[in-house]
Amino acid sequence: MAFTDANGSEQLAEKVVAINRVSKTVKGGRIMKFSALVVVGDGNGTIGFGLGKSGEVPDAIRKGIEDAKKNLIKVSLRGTTIPHEIIGKFGAGEVLLMPAAPGTGVIAGGPVRAVVEVAGIKDIRTRSLRSNNPSNVVRATFNGLAALKSAEEVAAKRGKTVKELFK
Repeated sequence: MAFTDANGSEQLAEKVVAINRVSKTVKGGRIMKFSALVVVGDGNGTIGFGLGKSGEVPDAIRKGIEDAKKNLIKVSLRGTTIPHEIIGKFGAGEVLLMPAAPGTGVIAGGPVRAVVEVAGIKDIRTRSLRSNNPSNVVRATFNGLAALKSAEEVAAKRGKTVKELFK
């Protein structure tokens, strides 16, 4: 998913999740502006999201990408899927993320699919619970993926080996 540019430096893949037109009513009429929700990732477990606002759509997307690059996180992966089942929560949004067998593909709706694809997860089953507001769903997915722990991390925290965990 990540690609290299002409200089050979690593680039992040960008996906626009939602563009929203917002208006402010003033004495002379309405002022229209745009907000863009963008997710970025390297396709190898690093993801970020950002919200950009501007009078023009391209500027809003550019600002969203800049914001997304400022809050990147690393996600624990196991092969092409996630290590365990988890529920991500943010506000009224809840997203259930479940690992899937190789070859399953990405079973996810709009905002969740965008986040999962830029993270580089190839096999996953998801279910968006409660809110369907793209902003809350993206943040809930982000929180769920950030809370994932690999078997190695859990074993190190408990002072055991990975084999001892699965007895």
